[in-house]
Amino acid sequence: MGIGADVITTDVAIAGGGPAGLVAALLFARAGIDVVVLEKHADFLRDFRGDTIHPSTQDLLGDLGLLDEFLSRPHDDMARVRVSWNGTELILADFTRLPTRRKVLSFMPQWHFLDLIADACATQPSFRLLRSTRVDGVIREADRVVGVSATGPSGPVRVRAKIVIGADGRDSDVRAAVGLFPRGAAPAMDVLWFRLPKTPGETCPFIQAGAGMIITIDRDDYFQIAHVIPAGSWTGSADDMTHMCERLAHISPRIAAATGGLTAADVFLLRVRLERLRHWAVPGLICIGDAAHAMSPAGGVGINLAIQDAVAAARILIPIVRKGAPALSELRRVQRRRSFPTRVTQRVQRMMQRPLLASRDAGTPLPVPLRMLRRFPALTRLTGRFVGIGVRPESLAGTRRIRRTGAARR
Repeated sequence: MGIGADVITTDVAIAGGGPAGLVAALLFARAGIDVVVLEKHADFLRDFRGDTIHPSTQDLLGDLGLLDEFLSRPHDDMARVRVSWNGTELILADFTRLPTRRKVLSFMPQWHFLDLIADACATQPSFRLLRSTRVDGVIREADRVVGVSATGPSGPVRVRAKIVIGADGRDSDVRAAVGLFPRGAAPAMDVLWFRLPKTPGETCPFIQAGAGMIITIDRDDYFQIAHVIPAGSWTGSADDMTHMCERLAHISPRIAAATGGLTAADVFLLRVRLERLRHWAVPGLICIGDAAHAMSPAGGVGINLAIQDAVAAARILIPIVRKGAPALSELRRVQRRRSFPTRVTQRVQRMMQRPLLASRDAGTPLPVPLRMLRRFPALTRLTGRFVGIGVRPESLAGTRRIRRTGAARR
């Protein structure tokens, strides 16, 4: 990498050190391509993020020789996703028949996963991570993006590159800087995140539903709760807290009883957005992950899609970047590859919104989709495949230089 007083010259500049940005960086760096990641935070330690590491992602880690290291870090495995609907227990998704190394959905705090990928990146001489560095604009020459401008701990930074990858999330600054704006339908739900205390050995069902939905993630020393609510119904007022506790009590009196000391300041609101860009690329820049398509948390599949975007982008662009700056038509190949699974997944998530918000008393018949899953258990393997692998899985086949062979199958 060529470094001037305030200018860094590289092959690939990636805005955002989330799952999509870091996985893309690792794949480019392992192929011997210079890559710089600009991450606005000083570390990855932020709560209320997706924890799900899907079977397909674990296959990718196996291909990269990182699966054993992944398994050595704190995580929990789930072979089947179960739901308690007004006391009726049933399976939503079964991963035990998937054609993957590990037939489980794993839960790992996202900071541990990002640290794992960042540590692997750091072993590559062609990789550089700029922490506490926020992208605030793009560098243009004629009609092409040739880099980004940013502000770091020591002041302004300019990174010039053959290609810029926008992986800085659903509120992407890079995307806005080039005039790309997402479109989408108004979502029907938002999600409230908060922590609840946990006693040693205490357990709680993963999903409970009936008057909305509660998802409980076990963090060992506390429970992280996600509570689905109607969109726009939360302002943080005292009345909102009362209504939340009433909904929780209808679904799970046990969880409601634990919210006694909770205040609105302890509750984090995630405004759900289902949207995507019509065009993911402009000359010199391509958006991936949430920057290209914001997903609902339903199914926890957003991180899986983002990582698959990163794999597809690397596979398509690595041979092109070796020769020079990709043309716009070559960047658009990434969107053509990934737009279909994005559209299908968002359509399914829209269909799921109404059942997730439905309020039904005990004894009311199950919603039709849940009745079908209970009557025909084989369908849970299809939902398991949709969640665990996705509509169009991506692999490293044909990219031997960025793989480590001989990873043990589990």
